[in-house]
Amino acid sequence: MEQAVIWILGIIAFIILEAVTYQLVSIWFAIGALGGMIAAFSGVNFYVQMAVFIAVSFICILCLRPISMKFFKPRNVETNAQSLVGKEVLITCDVDNIRGLGEGKVDGKVWTVRSIDNSHVLKGETAVIEKIEGVKLIVKRKDD
Repeated sequence: MEQAVIWILGIIAFIILEAVTYQLVSIWFAIGALGGMIAAFSGVNFYVQMAVFIAVSFICILCLRPISMKFFKPRNVETNAQSLVGKEVLITCDVDNIRGLGEGKVDGKVWTVRSIDNSHVLKGETAVIEKIEGVKLIVKRKDD
């Protein structure tokens, strides 16, 4: 019976560790400890309990972790910046990809601007935002 108490304490410790780290690692050991506890209640010796603990933990890590990672996988969150794609930007500093220059203003905010096709866009011209890479607007010169 005292071995079952050790397994119960193990289960609690692994669950607390999982709650603190949230890495989906120690939860599988908590399930393994549950297997060890069941083995302890069955009356088998400690070596068999440890074997059950290791086997159940290993099987859970191999089989259940990949499935659970699909559910807890971080998702890319669209930002408001994506709403700028397709809008026009007023070029406030000549765009030159080779020299790494270019600024534009859209919706009252100044952005670093690069040309999608390496063409020069002059100050005062208007360009269309094709995409956003990091904090840079990738633009194409607007054909008038």
